[in-house]
Amino acid sequence: MTETNNGLTHFNQQGDVHMVDVGGKAVTKRIAVTEGRILMQPETLQRIIEGDNKKGDVLGIARIAGIMASKKTADLVPLCHPLAITHVDIKLTTEAQPPAVYCQATVEVSGQTGVEMEALNATQVALLTVYDMCKAVDRGMVIDGVRLLKKSGGKSGEWVAE
Repeated sequence: MTETNNGLTHFNQQGDVHMVDVGGKAVTKRIAVTEGRILMQPETLQRIIEGDNKKGDVLGIARIAGIMASKKTADLVPLCHPLAITHVDIKLTTEAQPPAVYCQATVEVSGQTGVEMEALNATQVALLTVYDMCKAVDRGMVIDGVRLLKKSGGKSGEWVAE
């Protein structure tokens, strides 16, 4: 892997942007877990809980959107490698105080590069789908706190957020 003096792997020695060569890396099981939430008005949350939304099952559709997003990450983020993802789990739960939908995405692959971007993309798009499905009644929703919780696999091993 080529690195510049600043340690950023997407730049070569000349400072040009490039896709990292992962061909020499070992194939290992790699897992990334991310989280985020979308804050909303109590009435909006109640509609989600009761299934009273004209567009359908908000959490079910958001879950499918997150899974689909994880598989399309390389199409959206220019320097991501296309990966043969082996498992995606999207957990969406409602929270009363403050009113929100919480998302936790877990993405797994047996490969030569990690799946952090795929998990982050899954979380963002799942929450964005909640926004899309509920925006007619609550345009003030806020997507917040999207972050990597933990990752494992590869040369750098395990990392856990504090």
